[in-house]
Amino acid sequence: MTLHQDAHAVLSAWHAPDTDQETLRTRYLAHLEAHDDAMWRTCHPDHLTASAIVLSDDARHVALTLHRKLGRWLQFGGHCESDDTSLAGAAARETREESGIAEFALDPRPLLLSRHEVPCGPLRPAHHLDVQYLAVVPAGTELVVSEESTDVRWFDVDALPADTDDTVRALTATAMTRLRESPRPAPGARIH
Repeated sequence: MTLHQDAHAVLSAWHAPDTDQETLRTRYLAHLEAHDDAMWRTCHPDHLTASAIVLSDDARHVALTLHRKLGRWLQFGGHCESDDTSLAGAAARETREESGIAEFALDPRPLLLSRHEVPCGPLRPAHHLDVQYLAVVPAGTELVVSEESTDVRWFDVDALPADTDDTVRALTATAMTRLRESPRPAPGARIH
């Protein structure tokens, strides 16, 4: 299965939590059906991306990156690459690269979708059609700053930085709910 096929299958099977998310899900599927290159940054002006919000296993802390180019606290994620075979795998790779966390449990079900404007490519406005996942690590896991970040750090989920984007706040809240309602990942389960 190609990355494009995986994205279509994942989004076709995903049950959106509300009408706004369902609208995005439908829009993403239409984009995939209209563009063979929908997964790549060469697809202009919009293309799919993958990200993950990282929570401590006690659901008390969230790891965020201060994005070097955008200057905002964000979840870990970005463009898909040719070696990626799944959206979840792309989110896992980006999380490893940007956080320095080698192993984590990744929920294979998307949490939310986020269509946001980005300074990417030759056409404006351009958008990332982001598929967002949940990654869980033991509390106190060490983070490492990557070349894409100015800083990475843990925040109390109830005390996010003032300049945290509203979409990241919504993603964090949704992730906390899923983690609290779902059984904790078993050791070794879906570890990336």
